[in-house]
Amino acid sequence: MTTVPPARAPRRHRARLLVPAALAALVCTAMTATASDASPKSPSPTAITTVRSHHEGAQRPKAMLDDWLRLWNGDYKRAPGIISPVFRVHAALLDGGDGSSIRGVDGLVAWIKQTRAAFPDLRFTEQVAPLIDGHYASIRWTATGTYAGGFPGAEAEPGTVVTFTGTDTLRMRDGRFVEYWVNTDTLQLLTQLKAL
Repeated sequence: MTTVPPARAPRRHRARLLVPAALAALVCTAMTATASDASPKSPSPTAITTVRSHHEGAQRPKAMLDDWLRLWNGDYKRAPGIISPVFRVHAALLDGGDGSSIRGVDGLVAWIKQTRAAFPDLRFTEQVAPLIDGHYASIRWTATGTYAGGFPGAEAEPGTVVTFTGTDTLRMRDGRFVEYWVNTDTLQLLTQLKAL
């Protein structure tokens, strides 16, 4: 856990919001399921229904993860369609918080906006293809952006390009994300910002 020195206390709120955003972005694309029929005969109507249901079920997490990435890249209109009103964040924040104060669509969007204020052009891309298991999806991402200033304790000049990595794990229920665990390489980010 990183703590902010007492002299920097008024700027702790921004730092708390910045690092988790990098995390998120986190999510890009999901694995897609494909169905194949090994038999040369035409499948029965029941088999077609089963294949379609399986395929549609696999597409929904992929579409959600695509929208998750777009959301972190600044497309805020995606949030209501993929974020549950009971959405919760689990994160080790720079101010020592656990992310529990970030809730629902509005809380998440506000957090992302504050993160992007320090890195207006921040872009998240998939580093490793997502893993999807039941109601959980996890993705390793890379974030790159140009520092605009304002990060507590940072001595890097505005205009410094930073790149850092992280992993997002999300729980899905009823077609929306309800919980989010994020792990960001904070050391990598703080080193580039000369904040150590």
